Amino acid sequence: MRKDNQLLVITHLSQLLDLVTIIGGFVVPLILWLVKRNEVIGMDQHGKSILNFRISMFIYVLMCIPLVLFFGLGLLGFLLIGIFYFIFPIINAIKASNNQAPNYPLSIQFLS
Repeated sequence: MRKDNQLLVITHLSQLLDLVTIIGGFVVPLILWLVKRNEVIGMDQHGKSILNFRISMFIYVLMCIPLVLFFGLGLLGFLLIGIFYFIFPIINAIKASNNQAPNYPLSIQFLS
């Protein structure tokens, strides 16, 4: 196994591909994690954190859809989720570059 903080940073930042593609922000980190999890130190932990975050946010988006009908609460939810989608990958990319463990709040632990 080798240490590669740059690849960990790229994996976190690749989530931002959703800004230009529809599903690239999920597919690219998934592929990087599947291919490199046994080769790069920390990739398994970072990859699982990213995927847990992405799956959790997708579930929260689905929950916001019916809430749009109730006083527009879903719109506030969409706004907050959009902020989370943008801010937390950047924060965790910085943490990865500093050899710190990733932390995505509100993530449901599907992969452990």
